[in-house]
Amino acid sequence: MTRELTEMGGTSRQAILAARSALDLALKGKSEADISKFASELFTALSALDSSAPLRRSITDVSRDAKDKSKLVSDVFGKGAPVAAGLIGELSALKWSKPNDLVDTLEHLAVEAEASAANVGGEFDRLEEELFAFSRIVAGDIELRQALSSSAYSAEDKRVLVAKLFGGKVSQITGGMLGHLVSGLRGRSLEATIDFYIKATAARRNRMIAVVKTAIAITNQQREKLATTLAAKIGQPVRLNVEIDPSVIGGISIRFADELIDATIVNRLADASRAFAG
Repeated sequence: MTRELTEMGGTSRQAILAARSALDLALKGKSEADISKFASELFTALSALDSSAPLRRSITDVSRDAKDKSKLVSDVFGKGAPVAAGLIGELSALKWSKPNDLVDTLEHLAVEAEASAANVGGEFDRLEEELFAFSRIVAGDIELRQALSSSAYSAEDKRVLVAKLFGGKVSQITGGMLGHLVSGLRGRSLEATIDFYIKATAARRNRMIAVVKTAIAITNQQREKLATTLAAKIGQPVRLNVEIDPSVIGGISIRFADELIDATIVNRLADASRAFAG
């Protein structure tokens, strides 16, 4: 049974931060097609890890040499998921509270990667809307819900059913994500799995949002220049959320992903005060 990332032990929560930063770096500057391929490989690796408890234990064993674990990852995933093997190798080098925590995190990263492909393709809003619409359809159709939840149908049967029902009505990325979703319940209910995918997708959105605080409104030209600069740094399109905060006094602060750039006068005065006191 998978858990929310926030419910994991302290060791795993630290590993998650490193894992998401590694994903950011792996996706930086890639095309929509390349990112989508990368996401597909992550889902392939997820399936392999889900089906093998010994493999999960081996690549999370803290007593095992990191190079040895990296070689194991390369041997196992080098052919079926060659592009994603590098990221999985990085995950294996981190410390996890439980072996399953790595696998749950990998699923989250796979969804985030697919959402990132949608972001590069300018279809992030559509992806979120279609995932939500799918959740409402499932909630209101008991026969569909039972079919997609039943163990009597194989993962492939469920993929085919979803493709027939929604293939021509949703984007290609949404269709692919729905296929992964219904074929990878991983011990959860269908509703819980949909909720996981929606939250993981939203989590990617948050990494593509830059929260800008300034004492006065910025012009459209300044906004466009800032968005372009940040997009170059992050390697993907960025959405700006601008907040007017009189307490800033002057300058600007920018928060995106796990980074904070604080160039406000208040912060500079605080730095000067600390230096003077020191």
